[in-house]
Amino acid sequence: MTIQHSQNEPNERSEGLHRREVIKGAAAAGLIAATGTHALVNAAQAASTSGSDVIRKENARPGTRDWLLTKTYTVPGKINSNLLNGRSQVIEGYCSVNSVRAGEKLQVMVSTKPASDFRLEIFRTGYYNGDGARLVKTFDSLKGVTQPDPPVGENYVRECQWEPSVELEIPGDWLSGVYLGKLTAWTSGVQSYIIFIVRDDRPCDLLFQCSELTWTAYNRWPADYSIYTTHDGRSSTTAPSGTVSFDRPYALFTHPVNKLKKSGGSGEFLPWEFPLSFWLEQHGYDVSYISNIDTHSDPAGLLRTKGFISVGHDEYWTLDMYDNAMKARDEGVSLAFLSANSVLCVVPLHPSSSGKPYRTSRREGWFFPESPETRRRAGRTSPYEKGFKPTMGPDAARLMGARVTAPVRGAGDWTCAMAEHWLFEGTGMKKGDSVEGLVGWEWHGAPMMDLPGMTVVAEGETLINGKNPGHYTATVYDGPKGNIVFNAATIWWANGLSSPPGHVNPSRHGVTQQGPDERVEQITHNLFQRIIS
Repeated sequence: MTIQHSQNEPNERSEGLHRREVIKGAAAAGLIAATGTHALVNAAQAASTSGSDVIRKENARPGTRDWLLTKTYTVPGKINSNLLNGRSQVIEGYCSVNSVRAGEKLQVMVSTKPASDFRLEIFRTGYYNGDGARLVKTFDSLKGVTQPDPPVGENYVRECQWEPSVELEIPGDWLSGVYLGKLTAWTSGVQSYIIFIVRDDRPCDLLFQCSELTWTAYNRWPADYSIYTTHDGRSSTTAPSGTVSFDRPYALFTHPVNKLKKSGGSGEFLPWEFPLSFWLEQHGYDVSYISNIDTHSDPAGLLRTKGFISVGHDEYWTLDMYDNAMKARDEGVSLAFLSANSVLCVVPLHPSSSGKPYRTSRREGWFFPESPETRRRAGRTSPYEKGFKPTMGPDAARLMGARVTAPVRGAGDWTCAMAEHWLFEGTGMKKGDSVEGLVGWEWHGAPMMDLPGMTVVAEGETLINGKNPGHYTATVYDGPKGNIVFNAATIWWANGLSSPPGHVNPSRHGVTQQGPDERVEQITHNLFQRIIS
């Protein structure tokens, strides 16, 4: 057995409508009057919350870089001709729920092979003076056993039914956030992650949604059982997809974007989503965190925020998610799609074999057969309408402002199309100026031009290794109550904001994302300040 070492291998109710307060005082005045990046960023820092200072106070606490994995091991060999096995079989685990409130119980299921006692350290991720996380709880010595690989179940599901290794009640002082549990096997020292969200119900300026439905769709654990896996010789793009479960560790992902395909158990949070969370908390924005499952199951919870954020690779949505986000927009919540390939495929949520809700999903729509219920709720009589062949669900452009279009994949520069727009204030950008390598590895195009106030703020060509051009469009349109909807049209937007410890800039299709860019930061400050005020 060869042990691999790395610095970091994540490679991986409130029932009422939140009252939107106008930011007052000199800070807001400074925001309006600012003409330079430095002035506007300072205004953002001074006026980034409307009454809550919990994020600033939390990030003033001491952080640590001990959350980073320093000794990892994945099963050698390939699971097919293209992809190496990414499973951390020496120690691996998963959680009983995607998100949990203070006072509720969380179970962590862990397997060690060979059997070994292990340590579990739980960290809340954030800025913390640049360290990226704060240690909140340690279990020094837990009994580890080798738990069985699950059989192949109905519709090819691989659903673990492991015994809990530890159960904890979430303390009342754990602030909403994304939490990583670092597992360390005592026998070998090998490490991996488990991941969960602590959510709350407080009014907040910004609501950060993690994209776990997409994480689990691409998760191949234990070997090759993602939503994309070919079964019985039938391609998943021409036959119904297999069912995927949250009751399993995160391991290898289908899309090989650099070495980030190995998640180390962290889902897709670290490469595509953490740079935004890190940056938001660095600047003291009043942010709370939820999962896709919360967007699906708690529509009233979306109304407690001024701005809902879709982050990174947010491909898989349920019909309820779509309906709930639409209703939130119509009630005055702004939407920021700092993501791409988003709101594309319909995945109904189903219970686990034990009856626990929201633990499995399967792909419909593009990948037939599409259920009559999906088609009815999407407002269509046929799967082939509006030029889509085929249509996967409701038209995402009606929500986001633009939609996924062929060839879907590609990368390129994010180019200013309307420099006079408020989005570009303080950036110094002129029409035709570009942020190199910000678009990728997938994008949105085809704006819905009949939406109120629709504006294309950036657009350009995308390439796949210099060929097969596609045309992306970043857009802004007006909601019905003074709110706005922004579509960045790239998975890599967050990567243009920060580079947390252990982070690697992504590269795909012959294009490398260039890391943080002051212009991207300024645009994002402008966006969030408009949403908040």
